[in-house]
Amino acid sequence: MTNKTKYSILTAIVIIGTLLTKEYLIKEEQVKVVNGGTIVKQDTNEYFLPTSTTGEIVHHDGYSLSYSEPHEQAEWVAYELKKSHLSSTNFKRPYFEIDKAVKTTAAHWRNYKKSGYDRGHLCPAGDRKYSQAAHDETFLTSNISPQTHEFNAGIWNRLEQKTRYWASKYDGVFVVSGGVLKGSMKTIGSEKVAVPNQFYKVIIDNNSGNTKMLAFLMDHEASNEPLYKFVVSVDEVEELTGIDFFSELEDEKENRLEASNSYKNWSFN
Repeated sequence: MTNKTKYSILTAIVIIGTLLTKEYLIKEEQVKVVNGGTIVKQDTNEYFLPTSTTGEIVHHDGYSLSYSEPHEQAEWVAYELKKSHLSSTNFKRPYFEIDKAVKTTAAHWRNYKKSGYDRGHLCPAGDRKYSQAAHDETFLTSNISPQTHEFNAGIWNRLEQKTRYWASKYDGVFVVSGGVLKGSMKTIGSEKVAVPNQFYKVIIDNNSGNTKMLAFLMDHEASNEPLYKFVVSVDEVEELTGIDFFSELEDEKENRLEASNSYKNWSFN
């Protein structure tokens, strides 16, 4: 074998090795922690994830969250709700489980027992009916917050249903939900899970042409008011929570859209 042939073979080995290493690193980047194990996270628009004030972000297969250990719940849960995700399938409701992916340890479901509060979903099970696994994943304790039944089954449920309507109408939306974890709040259970005085939901449509946003801020109480009465600007939610939403957008567009509390481009019918 000539030196030229040896050199060609060696060069080919180096190139192949480099390509394989690059492919491995790309795949490693896609691996996210899920319930103490790993899973390849696909089909999730992480471009729109908000900032975390706690530094503890957890990526699950169907949603991501930022956990607040002092309040024993997520400060936000974020996910893409595509039109293809919508389904009328009814899965059996599973038991709630502690989220093992939360390094500081997520609150136990027993904190809610006999507390007078529902285990209120932040990413609703109804938004994840496209598979049994995605549906059951919403029953991790990192995805719940104490809510009165009248609020959870009432105005909050109406907003969840309307969000599914927009996901269908606009070919998918990106959703961020959470309680406002600020100020004086009562707590429940031995782990002192905070009961938010207000809840928010921020939605962005980046699929139907012109990008638009919509933000809701609701007092934690029953209400028969129409949903548009709770529309606020994204800036207002940011000021209350300290969270920066949609920072990856071009600055001019972000500033203009987040300052507006107009809902004229969203169908409430």
